[in-house]
Amino acid sequence: MESIGTWYWYAGFALLVSLAVVVDLLVLGGKKDEQVSFRQALVWSILWVALALIFNALLWWYLDGKFGREVANETAAEFFTGYLLEKALAVDNLFVFLMLFTFFGVAPSMQRRVLIIGVIGAIILRGIMIFIGAILIAKFHWILYLFGAFLLFTGVKMLMFAEAETDLNSNPLLKWIRGHLRITTEYHGERFSIIRDGQRWFTPLFVVVAMIGITDVIFAVDSIPAIFAVTLDPFVVLTSNVFAVLGLRALYFMLADLADRFHLLKYGIAFILVFIGVKMLLIDVYKIPVGFALSVVGIVLVLSMVASLWITRKTPGPVSPSSDT
Repeated sequence: MESIGTWYWYAGFALLVSLAVVVDLLVLGGKKDEQVSFRQALVWSILWVALALIFNALLWWYLDGKFGREVANETAAEFFTGYLLEKALAVDNLFVFLMLFTFFGVAPSMQRRVLIIGVIGAIILRGIMIFIGAILIAKFHWILYLFGAFLLFTGVKMLMFAEAETDLNSNPLLKWIRGHLRITTEYHGERFSIIRDGQRWFTPLFVVVAMIGITDVIFAVDSIPAIFAVTLDPFVVLTSNVFAVLGLRALYFMLADLADRFHLLKYGIAFILVFIGVKMLLIDVYKIPVGFALSVVGIVLVLSMVASLWITRKTPGPVSPSSDT
């Protein structure tokens, strides 16, 4: 499969990602026992988005000089479309993280370590799955139809069960962990296990990390077919995916208190998955322009968020008790 990426582009990008993860780990959040503030999270979220846009601009500049304006414009549009799509799917992933933290009662001061593990795991999984996906598509073109059908099915399923309540107690993985491992009832700081009476006991924080790991796998299975519907260039697929994931930790702390206000976003994401699935199924009949796909993804995301905020604002809140005595 042809790609604009060379070995030194991949090596340079790997170095950039490594540095970004180190900075995220060491800088964001300050001291270990401090909770990340909304202002910190907002600033870092803006910086991560800016980094992705700068990378896209440099990519456009390089391609414009080497391959011409048409190739540069199309590739830059593919990167931005893929980045926007993967960021939307990543936000949906964050809502699952929030549900897990709430269910297990993870204190905000302990969430940072779990999140960075989740981010690193997501990057590694996406890298592996992109590599496998690129090889499969290069050898078996028909697999694109399989990807498209899967995305269409996933999007329709999300629309049908958007309001369904999730019962984590019935989750098969959680049942297996509780049935096969010794789990403490209390947390022990950020430790994943302890030795008690000569036996290894795992803390609830370990269970949370295991659940987030499975969540990473599930969302990688959704996101990789989606990005291949936008572009078949492995380098663009990898970079747009990783940039979308890099700012997840900061974005989580920014959205944690606002999750309920974006309750319609899941409908927007479901519609986007249906659209991308159809786009992939039509790839040999009619190639939907990247610019049109970018417009659809952007408009749907904006409309779902604005509608969420509008409905939330129009919904009357609980009546405060009178302060009169």
